Amino acid sequence: MNKLKTIAIAAGFAAASVTGATTAFADELSLAYFMGPKHPMNKGVMTPFGERLAELSGGKLTVKQFPGGALNKVPPKQYSILLDGVADIIFTLPGYTADVFPKTNVVGLPGVCDTALACTEALQRVRPELEKEYNAKVLAIWTNGPAVLITRDKAVRSLEDMQGLKVRVTSKSDVPFVEALGASAVAQPVTVINQNLANGVIDAIMIDPSAIGSFKLHEPANYVTTWFPGSGSAFVLLMNKDVYDGLSDEEKGWVDQAADETLSLNAGKAYDAAWARGLKIAEEAGNEMIELSDAEKAKFQAKIDEVMAKLKNEKVGDSTIGEMIAKMKGEKSS
Repeated sequence: MNKLKTIAIAAGFAAASVTGATTAFADELSLAYFMGPKHPMNKGVMTPFGERLAELSGGKLTVKQFPGGALNKVPPKQYSILLDGVADIIFTLPGYTADVFPKTNVVGLPGVCDTALACTEALQRVRPELEKEYNAKVLAIWTNGPAVLITRDKAVRSLEDMQGLKVRVTSKSDVPFVEALGASAVAQPVTVINQNLANGVIDAIMIDPSAIGSFKLHEPANYVTTWFPGSGSAFVLLMNKDVYDGLSDEEKGWVDQAADETLSLNAGKAYDAAWARGLKIAEEAGNEMIELSDAEKAKFQAKIDEVMAKLKNEKVGDSTIGEMIAKMKGEKSS
């Protein structure tokens, strides 16, 4: 437990300097995330993992949460603070550093899956292959639901309405699709998009509607276009590799059991529930909910299909995008 003890205590001192928290105990693993503790993923992933680990270990190995950016205020740096030992466990979006996790981010491309659970199941089909992208122990890997388009000043009812809009995207892998629709795309972390939409820095937000409630996106918004090309954005819960390797075989067993496939699948289910809840929040707040006609959806889809035809042969690690999509969907690659 020497390695765990050293890192856990160091994380405790780091947190104390930021938040006044007490030093973490030797049997505690620090878990850092940038959302608030009321975010759906705390209830869906972080807390269940910690509770299960404590149960399996009889309280010998526990998790101390550091939410709200207590250990890191810059979401795209989450993976870095894990590698640097600032936190034992982190929640992050692989899309923030898409070049580092090219295979994982394939799941977010249009046409791969249509719900958070379906996308999470797609990731589980190729999980052993994806885990090789991470210099960490992958505890869970899942997605949110397909994105909607949230706007303030301009309602998007047609492909023509997309022309010239500045659209926030989660990952650079979203950029070619948004640009094919006639808009310009800018990748931004979720923590800044409420203010950026309110201030006019961006015209629209492409995001899973579960974020509407978590980040109060209904407040600066006036319109929600409820269909937009794309699948779910990937999320991961990662453990520092040195910390995991420093555990005893028994302790590793507790972690592995607490982080079995059901943790990821339950996260996908939680996001599907949050997806529907987010749309309801927006509607009840008075945002206009816009349903594109089938004819307009076909126009959007035609532009997306052109991009996908070009992308499928691009390399992602030792594979291609087309091959990874086929594996995720449980199909034979053509």
